[in-house]
Amino acid sequence: PRPQRPCEAAGQSAAMGGVGAALASLLLALLSPWGAAGGSCPPRCVCASNILSCSQAVLSAVPAPLPRFTAVLDLSHNNVTRLRADWAPGRLAHLHALLLSHNGLSFVSTEAFAHVPHLRHLDLSSNRLRALEENLFSDLAELEVLLLYNNEISSVDRTAFENLARLRKLYLGQNRIARFPLELLRDGSRLPQLALLDLSANRLRSLPVGELQALPAWLRDRLYLHGNPLACDCPLFQLVARGRRRRLSAVMDFQEELRCLLPAAPAPVGILALAGRQPLNCSEAREAVLEGHLGDTVTLSCDTRLRGVRSRHWVTPGGERVLEEGGNGSAALLANGSLQLRALRPEDAGTYACWVAGPLLNETLYVELLVHNFTLHGPHDTLNTAYTTLVGCILSVVLVLIYLYLTPCRCCCCRGAEKPPAPRDDSINSSVLSATPNHAAGVPGEPCRSRSASATGPGQNGRFKVGGTPQPPPQHGPKAQRKVSDPDSVSSVFSDTPIVV
Repeated sequence: PRPQRPCEAAGQSAAMGGVGAALASLLLALLSPWGAAGGSCPPRCVCASNILSCSQAVLSAVPAPLPRFTAVLDLSHNNVTRLRADWAPGRLAHLHALLLSHNGLSFVSTEAFAHVPHLRHLDLSSNRLRALEENLFSDLAELEVLLLYNNEISSVDRTAFENLARLRKLYLGQNRIARFPLELLRDGSRLPQLALLDLSANRLRSLPVGELQALPAWLRDRLYLHGNPLACDCPLFQLVARGRRRRLSAVMDFQEELRCLLPAAPAPVGILALAGRQPLNCSEAREAVLEGHLGDTVTLSCDTRLRGVRSRHWVTPGGERVLEEGGNGSAALLANGSLQLRALRPEDAGTYACWVAGPLLNETLYVELLVHNFTLHGPHDTLNTAYTTLVGCILSVVLVLIYLYLTPCRCCCCRGAEKPPAPRDDSINSSVLSATPNHAAGVPGEPCRSRSASATGPGQNGRFKVGGTPQPPPQHGPKAQRKVSDPDSVSSVFSDTPIVV
């Protein structure tokens, strides 16, 4: 064969080298997420793996096209003032974090998040948003963290957080919110996973303390309300005092910032300083006191602030343990950790303790039960009982007065005569147990006549009785000394002689 010339060998080597470089470039493009299939890295941005960082790039709009493998998109510290529905023309199925803070953002379309359904972290803080419109975040069913602090938000639509079943943290501090729809948290169906709500440094002047107290303790532990111009009152003080006693983070970490306004005070005062202070003179209420009546069924709530509880049990005032496996007599542990007591008895009263074991620490809660020593069947039973007792007392008094002052006289013609004192001989000893009936002298139907003093018989001591019993005829024998019963003596109470009116 003809020997190869040096120039021909050099040309073949160069051709082989060009083919190798092309193959290497193609291999790198296929292996890199920013290859031809995923799109190139936008200008003035830094691309690393699936992270696209365009922070402080002086951008006035979202760069396009965006690589479809983008998982984290950082657009903070730019001039993106409007987020339209077409900012992401293609579906970004891998995007789970979007950072748009410090952009002067004043408008967000209600369809802006239609192409990023798997977003879990959204940062819209430090912008110029003024309102949260209806169904603004309803496309983000997997969103877990939403940052909206340091904006100009004054209006929050109650449907703005619709369909956010996985939202755990919501930051709304440093805005202009005068009322937040706390009914979203009342039943736990709208935001069931919410564990942190920051409403600090807004314009809240009053709080529905009853609704806040009804929230789960694990949510109250991360409910931040400091820095608001709240009006001072005792329910607000008791709410904060309970949080301090429970050592809730929202109270312990911001005790100095928890202030309120008194009508006559020139400056805000500490909420916890209202104890015993004029003009409110608030007193701290006990944390959990439950009242019941005999025979009632009551439920003691184990209001723990821990999530992911591994185990819990109750201890009764008598020292008996009520475990998760079942009940103990009339006490039974429910599925939600509450203790149910059936058919209350007086000995059920006392302090119950709920012992909770969490993943990192434990907690003990105390509930005091007061059992009233009477049953309660209806709202009018107490009134009816008191009314019946009062009527019975009045009737008893009337009957006693009738008996004392309105006892009828034996004969109608002698009612006005003055009655002399009873004779000395007719003592109680001789008349109380006497069985001798009284006999009236004279003819039946004859009117009463006064007896003269000379007509007194033995034992009368010369006295006479007006309308008294006439002298019996003289008798002989031992029975001659027996006297007729005096109708005016005490024996008349026990006499079987009928009273004639």
